[in-house]
Amino acid sequence: MITDPQILDFIARTEAAYPAEANGASAADNRRYYDAMCAVFRAPRPAGLPVEDRQLGGVPCRVYGAETPVAVLYIHGGGFVVGGLDSHDDVCAEIADATGLQVIAVDYRLAPEHRWPAQIRDVESVWNALDRPAVVVGDSAGAMLSAALCLSQQGKRQPLGQVLIYPGLGGDRNSASYIVNAEAPLLRTIDLDSYRVALHGEGPVVDPLAAPLTAPSLAGLAPAFIVSADVDPLRDDGPAYAARLRQEGVAAEWRNEPELPHGYLRARRESDRARGSFQAILAAITRLAARP
Repeated sequence: MITDPQILDFIARTEAAYPAEANGASAADNRRYYDAMCAVFRAPRPAGLPVEDRQLGGVPCRVYGAETPVAVLYIHGGGFVVGGLDSHDDVCAEIADATGLQVIAVDYRLAPEHRWPAQIRDVESVWNALDRPAVVVGDSAGAMLSAALCLSQQGKRQPLGQVLIYPGLGGDRNSASYIVNAEAPLLRTIDLDSYRVALHGEGPVVDPLAAPLTAPSLAGLAPAFIVSADVDPLRDDGPAYAARLRQEGVAAEWRNEPELPHGYLRARRESDRARGSFQAILAAITRLAARP
């Protein structure tokens, strides 16, 4: 239950621009709604921050800040259907400014025009073209792709760390959060179902990269910082993934955010709770980037 007036106001403003029925619209209309909603909350970039659009590994990317010895690879959320370089532009700019690290945002292909595994192939292409160590960071669908990247590189060059913000990782749909938060504001289980069909079609999801919690082994993956929104059907995926990682010898920290819904990063400038969580995320990125 959400009682925080700052978060209630954030939810109301979000739903005014991006109503629940947007997920039932065409992909093009859904993206128009989503882009308009993101624009409501978009903050200006920090003054003097250099930003450049370029291709990396043949994939469109946006680069924030001058080159640094360690980079941040940012993978945006949006259910694999919406979002892009503009939707998370201010988040990436603020990460670059706050951490002093160059941030590279990945504009991976979207469903349903491009079905799985096009998305992880794009992320892998950028990773393989990156000539420096990096921390991989993602929110929502981008968090799943961040975990999938680490899994796809098992036994190979790993990121310095994986920072997963309210991730969906293929968890048990009978777990508590999928039931008690089935009608949560800003993300419902019915929305998860529509995104899954857009990405995979009507058949079952059989690729562990698309559901990292189903992978037979997580051994040797990058250390993780995982943050969940408490009022989110995906909440329980975070602690389940952290527990699996620890069981297999991988350092993993999990943080749960009371009263926060899915997508709360956009509230970081108007909500004390969201701001505190974003500060913890920035600290985790900085800490993981400093690993030897």
